Amino acid sequence: MSTDRSTFLNRLTRHRVLRRLAPAAALVVAIPATLAVLATSSQAATVDTSAQYVFVNRHSGKAMDLWEWSTADGGQIRQFTRTDATNQQFQFVSVGSGYYQLRNRHSGKVVAVPNATDGAQVVQATASSDNKQHFALRDSADGYVRFISRHSGKALDLWEWSTADGGIVSQFGDLDGFNQQWQLIRVGGGTTNPPTNPPPSSGGLAGWATQNGGTTGGGSAAATTVTSASALTSALGSTNAAVIRVSGTISCSGMLRVRSNKTVLGNAGATISGCGFNINGDRNVIIRNLTFRNWDDDAINVQESATNIWIDHNSFTNGYDGAVDVKRGSDFVTISWNRVFGHDKSMLLGHSDDNGSQDRGHLRVTYHHNWFDGSNQRHPRVRFGNPVHVYNNLYSNVGGYGVASTEGAGVLVEGNYFENTDDPFHLGEGDSGPGTLVARNNCHVGSGSGQQGGSVASIPYSYALDTACNVKSIVSGGAGAGRISV
Repeated sequence: MSTDRSTFLNRLTRHRVLRRLAPAAALVVAIPATLAVLATSSQAATVDTSAQYVFVNRHSGKAMDLWEWSTADGGQIRQFTRTDATNQQFQFVSVGSGYYQLRNRHSGKVVAVPNATDGAQVVQATASSDNKQHFALRDSADGYVRFISRHSGKALDLWEWSTADGGIVSQFGDLDGFNQQWQLIRVGGGTTNPPTNPPPSSGGLAGWATQNGGTTGGGSAAATTVTSASALTSALGSTNAAVIRVSGTISCSGMLRVRSNKTVLGNAGATISGCGFNINGDRNVIIRNLTFRNWDDDAINVQESATNIWIDHNSFTNGYDGAVDVKRGSDFVTISWNRVFGHDKSMLLGHSDDNGSQDRGHLRVTYHHNWFDGSNQRHPRVRFGNPVHVYNNLYSNVGGYGVASTEGAGVLVEGNYFENTDDPFHLGEGDSGPGTLVARNNCHVGSGSGQQGGSVASIPYSYALDTACNVKSIVSGGAGAGRISV
């Protein structure tokens, strides 16, 4: 028996055992009342073929999701935190005899099973007469339904009872488990027009890191895959240009030096646990698609006049100090599409009130499309840099404050979405004197109005600004690790 086949059968056996045990202990996750849809239960007999629906799994509370906003045949169907964006909306298209195609609003393609095998992952395909694209609805208890494939007779299923963003939607024999039950939530009663623009899946570089010659990282160097702390330390510390792919979870401690001309990319699920990256006086570094957790200093530290740094589509949680700190004269940095959650001190820009002689004229950083998800402070906390550009970020349930401009800094805060954030931005912080801050075209939902004052230097680069009140769906659907293909 091949290793792949053996692994699959082991997973399948575990899956079946879980099914016998989990329903009794399964947790029903409440659907947030703040989302702009009508959360009315729709059973099989009441489906409206003119409406769009979001499908929320009873076990995980997450929504069926067209992964990475794919428009290609074979695009994966997974689960993700509910955003009500168009890649999570589906329309029922009747094909007769009580069967439907499930057409995604973003791609126009329909949900399909690839074969009749237990565990086969569900994908999307161009609509046709193939019965792999046909599903019947079967009622479960409490207004939930199951999707039963016409081809296989199996139910759409949250594989291995996942509760994680990115959990696979597969098919399995119809056991009516909570992970096979879905709530059909009609979007806006069929009348709401939600944001339709997806996050740019390529995550193209924008902002300050495009200046000063641009940021290319390791360029076209051949990729090296690392799976251990020692291999990662060696690859990051090389003086040669390199593309480094991180695979699996690497446990480490302290700060690992990242030298110039490096691109560091996370394979699916790649995690750095316990340590952080230190970019110390080096330049031209790209870090993308990694999850950092439990770091014992900073997760990423950019210091000592480091320049041209791009930190993109990473996730940060439960660390000691800063998630991404930029200080000591560093410059031309873009921090984009990251998610910070379960953490206190997010992003510091300028480490001390006494360091103006090194920092003035530098510390130019762009923060865009980041998701500060229940984090507490420093989003960012800015000293001296001018202009610092904070645009199209999502601030959700921020406990302390959003943006602080201090010590003569100049910060442009525009097109952001502040939700349940009492103090979205202000001047001065602690013992630090005030800077200037210009706020424009932001969206405030259950949040304070903020404090602004003074003027900010002009932004020298071009950029595309999303409408502020669309930012919640755009950023929550695209920020963090696992949301791009690299």
